[in-house]
Amino acid sequence: MSNFSAFFVENASVDVTEEVVVSDRFKDDKGKPIPWKIQGISEAENKAIRKSSTKMVKAKGGVKLPEIDPDEYTTKLVIATVVYPNLKDAELQKNYGVMGAENLLNKMLLAGEFATLWEHVQTLNGYDRDINEVMEETKND
Repeated sequence: MSNFSAFFVENASVDVTEEVVVSDRFKDDKGKPIPWKIQGISEAENKAIRKSSTKMVKAKGGVKLPEIDPDEYTTKLVIATVVYPNLKDAELQKNYGVMGAENLLNKMLLAGEFATLWEHVQTLNGYDRDINEVMEETKND
């Protein structure tokens, strides 16, 4: 296989998943914390999330400019990445007395637990690398 063909869709790794213990509060029948399963998303999915989290706001002179709501974007990105537990499950939402995955996630997790999950979501989706480090590696190759 030539180096170029490694970029073909059939040769690209598709299993970009990770299990992470987000909280010690969710335990199995043996008392061990249950890991959450997260999966990386494509840039196309990311763009759709970013677009759905963007609103037009009035700026100086009445000009309307796009503005991303960072909390909405973060929550939607996490939801798109979480495979297990199924945050879109109606029974789980009902159990927490909420409707919608966003509301469920915000009710299920403590602030620090959400931060832990967010950190893993960022790393899994490639946001953990400093652009300067990447540029330095590229120069040295």
